[in-house]
Amino acid sequence: MKVAIGGPLKVAFRPWVEGLEHIPAEGAAILASNHLSFSDSFFLPTMLDRKVTFIAKAEYFTTPGVKGRLTAAFFKSVGQLPVDRSGARGAGEAAIKSGLEVLERGELFGIYPEGTRSPDGRLYRGKPGGLARVALASGAPVIPVAMIDTEKIQPPGQVMPKLMRPGIRIGKPLDFSRYQGMEHDRFVLRAVTDEVMYEIMKLSGQEYVDMYATAAKRRIAEAAKADKEAEKAARAALAKEQKQRADTEKSGS
Repeated sequence: MKVAIGGPLKVAFRPWVEGLEHIPAEGAAILASNHLSFSDSFFLPTMLDRKVTFIAKAEYFTTPGVKGRLTAAFFKSVGQLPVDRSGARGAGEAAIKSGLEVLERGELFGIYPEGTRSPDGRLYRGKPGGLARVALASGAPVIPVAMIDTEKIQPPGQVMPKLMRPGIRIGKPLDFSRYQGMEHDRFVLRAVTDEVMYEIMKLSGQEYVDMYATAAKRRIAEAAKADKEAEKAARAALAKEQKQRADTEKSGS
């Protein structure tokens, strides 16, 4: 990936990075990043000497056909780890298990605490179930990461990416050993997650929104649906009015 994809990315976009000294040369660590774009999982590993493993839904690896095989090969090449979202507790438990396995091998595990891409470039509340539990169960340090301007490279609806310089800011590792053995305490999980999100906010300069990104996306989708229905109703009302006017004119002639 670093040669086939990372090389061209560096040449085309010339991403800048600050704080590389905070990435350990060896040993386990968790990279907790904001999530602005699909390309975040490409730019971050590209700029690091070490391999970073992220998680991705299993469907990317199991789709049949030529396209499915190519997709699976691509995600494997960029360090994505398949997570089966089926089962009683879904992706959460699978993601935690996968993350712990990566860290037990002494590798870097990348995670997006928001759980999904930001719908509007703002920083949303982190979900405590994944990041905090993996951090406390593994004892690995958490390194906050801020992706800068990656959402501007290819906004929704734009086919061709815009050639511009995205950035990456890497913060100092956070040590949560004081909470060791408390990975099932929901108040501790919340505190750990909020501390990480605060550091990401300082690094990124994003406006913080105290709600989950998934909820924000639902609101945006619902608002768009309401606007569409209102527009449809307005067109129908206008058409009805025009018809009534035409019928009136016709009857009066």
